[in-house]
Amino acid sequence: MPLAAWSQAVEPAPYPVSLAQVLQAAAQNLDVTLAQRVLAAAQAEVTAADRAPFPTLSAGISQIDLQNGNGSGNPWTEQTYDKSIGLDWTWERGNKRALRTQAAQRSAEAARADLEDTRLQQQLAALTIYYDLLAAQERLAQVQQIAQGAAELAQAARLRLQAGDLSAQDSARMDIEAQRAQAEVRSAELERQRAALLLWQLTALGPGTAQLQAQSPWPELQPAAVPDLEALVEARADVRAARARVEAAQAALQGSVAQKKSDITWGVSYDHIPGTSTALLALRMSMPLQWGYGYEGEIARAQAQLAQTEQALEKIRRAARLELQRLQHELASSAERAAAYEREILPRARRVAEGAELAYRKGALSLTDLLDARRTLRATLLDALAARSEHAKAWGVWQLRTTAAAER
Repeated sequence: MPLAAWSQAVEPAPYPVSLAQVLQAAAQNLDVTLAQRVLAAAQAEVTAADRAPFPTLSAGISQIDLQNGNGSGNPWTEQTYDKSIGLDWTWERGNKRALRTQAAQRSAEAARADLEDTRLQQQLAALTIYYDLLAAQERLAQVQQIAQGAAELAQAARLRLQAGDLSAQDSARMDIEAQRAQAEVRSAELERQRAALLLWQLTALGPGTAQLQAQSPWPELQPAAVPDLEALVEARADVRAARARVEAAQAALQGSVAQKKSDITWGVSYDHIPGTSTALLALRMSMPLQWGYGYEGEIARAQAQLAQTEQALEKIRRAARLELQRLQHELASSAERAAAYEREILPRARRVAEGAELAYRKGALSLTDLLDARRTLRATLLDALAARSEHAKAWGVWQLRTTAAAER
């Protein structure tokens, strides 16, 4: 079997996927799974924070007389050892437990919002690559059609050369154009494979890395609605995560201030001293004496962290607002550009190319002018495809951004 036939025989079949399949798979990929693990750890921190200090059990033997001894007989009932067992428990004052738990809860809320943002970012990346793949497929089809036309023109030029109706130089130029067109076909195929590989890395769809085939159509060319941008900004996952971190820092600051209230440790112990008493009860209380230091370092650190999270929130808000405004403008301008190519520029380029083909066959046009017309049509086709791809990406990103925010 020839090598070309063997390669065609073992070439895997394409695996068509829709945009909905890609978005669903991207929402469950490895990056999203890692963010879910971070959320699980943050939720566990809430459980760890919301608990009181453990009581402390103590037992001891004292009054051990190394000089005279403690007598003979039963060590528990006759020898004069002071045997005791006690229980101590620390009372946290200043609402420390509630503040600690609140900080952990807000951190968990931030992790949950981070998970939503990670899922959305993965979907945005998958959507962009999906339309890159769709554009690469159409570009491949277009350059294949151009290459076929160039090959037919080169074959006709060779026949005219044999008939003495065309110069050898013009025939060679036709062959060069046909070879360039074939090289562009190989380049377009490589671009399609690269886009399929990137899409597979994000989604793991299909049995292979280069077999994915986009099958969803281009979105309609329509203007975007004008929403309430401020509401969209506040509903975004990254803004909600930053806002939750500010609340966690506020709770941490209050917890640092609460350390000024000393915790009190209460204790009780039971003592057994043969010869004196077999039932002695001791009560005790202890607390640290905060002399010369009022946790100024911890408070200053918490204040700095709070200021840092507040500035980060403002920065994220500004970036989110500018991104939404940019997306809105890009969607409007890309729709106008794609519509101009589809309704005006591309049809005119086709008419010019068809007229040049007809004129060349009748001998009314030079080969140079024909090649210029064909190259203009090729460039216009690719520009129109790029404009449609840009609009599809802008439309998809806008829909994902606004839909995710509207669902909050």
